[in-house]
Amino acid sequence: MATKKELTPIEKKNLREIFWRSGHMWADFTMVKMEGNTYAYSMLPVINEVYAGNEELQKEAFVRNTEFFNTHAAAAGLVFGISYALERERSKDPDALPGEFITNIKTSLMGPLAAIGDSIFFNCIRVIAAGVGISLAEQGNPLGVFMFILIYGGCFLTTKWLLLNLGYTVGTDAIAKVFKSGVIGSLSDAACIMGLIMVGSLVSSMVDISTPLVIPMGAGTEMVVQDIFDGIMPGMLKLVLVFVIIALVRKKVKPIAIIFGILAFSILGAAVGIF
Repeated sequence: MATKKELTPIEKKNLREIFWRSGHMWADFTMVKMEGNTYAYSMLPVINEVYAGNEELQKEAFVRNTEFFNTHAAAAGLVFGISYALERERSKDPDALPGEFITNIKTSLMGPLAAIGDSIFFNCIRVIAAGVGISLAEQGNPLGVFMFILIYGGCFLTTKWLLLNLGYTVGTDAIAKVFKSGVIGSLSDAACIMGLIMVGSLVSSMVDISTPLVIPMGAGTEMVVQDIFDGIMPGMLKLVLVFVIIALVRKKVKPIAIIFGILAFSILGAAVGIF
């Protein structure tokens, strides 16, 4: 029978730090990195502790943890826990566990966890909590407000804490087994593929671009440009836009410049009838 993992005082302290810091999820939410800044802020105590004495790895880990991240805030506890376990293992042997592996694991988990978290909390627990709160409020009972906060907030915080601890304790055990079995390469490839799938899904669902351009062809016929693009590949303009943005990012163009550039191009395109 497996014994429960005993955490050291510093591990417990770091888990508490992550838990409370992750409450800032929407305090510095941006459309560029979404929850990425809070992710780095939450992981900062871990980065400072596990990479103490190695400034280069500290910098690399902090920059890596500021990358794009977006999932349900309660379900994020699982990702935080696993990331903590991975960062600790990387600090022991950076060559055996590349930083890209940690990023790929985060990316592959955030989509499924967002779907599960949103369904459970937004469509189930929130409705139940609101039902209880509204029924009391209709009777003039001020406890209706507090009951909503207690039920919804209590479930939210409890879930995040349990998943955070689960992610860390299971994560370290799983990582140890992976290193012993020698399948870290296969896992890294699988996580990378899943991460690319999730990024592709995000592009398809969050990027929307089309053209109403119609070219007269004579004899009362017209050529609908968007139909031609869709005939070649549905969502072709979305993909072109994404690759253009990727190329600009690789050339070190600042995200804010890209955003304003897209805004200006969209206004100009709409003015001349391209968009």
